[in-house]
Amino acid sequence: MVWEYLSYIFWGVPWTLGLVGGGLALGFIIGLPIAIGQVYGSKGLKAALDMYVWFFRSTALLVLLFLFFWGVFPAFGFKLDALICSIVVLGLRTGAYQSQIFRGAIESVGEGQLIAACALGMSKLRGIYHIVLPQALRISLPGWSNEYAIILKDSAICFALGVQEILTRTRYVVMATHEPLLPYFIAGALFIVLTYGVTKIINIVYEKAKIPGLVGRM
Repeated sequence: MVWEYLSYIFWGVPWTLGLVGGGLALGFIIGLPIAIGQVYGSKGLKAALDMYVWFFRSTALLVLLFLFFWGVFPAFGFKLDALICSIVVLGLRTGAYQSQIFRGAIESVGEGQLIAACALGMSKLRGIYHIVLPQALRISLPGWSNEYAIILKDSAICFALGVQEILTRTRYVVMATHEPLLPYFIAGALFIVLTYGVTKIINIVYEKAKIPGLVGRM
């Protein structure tokens, strides 16, 4: 009987990938400027950014989902559906984690390169953009791959808001069939495939883009 619902579970994959892709993209947009600010910003800016990172890394994802879905967004007059809210919350949270990945990568690029760029007439901002970031983004790929695997598994928590991702659909199948073993096994297998497949792709990209002698293998 479970096999009749197999396609229903599989249709949760696009929802899960939407959560992960949207969250990672928003996290990148948030995390990279935070990392630059933490490395090159003023003391006050660094303190404010540290508070953001501390808050979103210290608060459980389920609490953040409930806080924003039923608290923060309604308080400001926004009525977001569960999918959009989940993507925003995942993005805000992974942005804090990604910022530390990018921060470590930026700091691993020798400071002398930026000094040399400024000595050649580049502004500091242009030196960061043209010299530091192209290297730092390559160095950050292994850590970014790990963050993808983490946010993929975290996306299952969005079932609490009713997002139609893999776990939510699997739970409905279990309720309909009263057979928990096979549906949850299938859901677990899907997460394994998605984790391995995408991290393998990122690994291939890293091997082609890595800077020889600057960092080790992934």
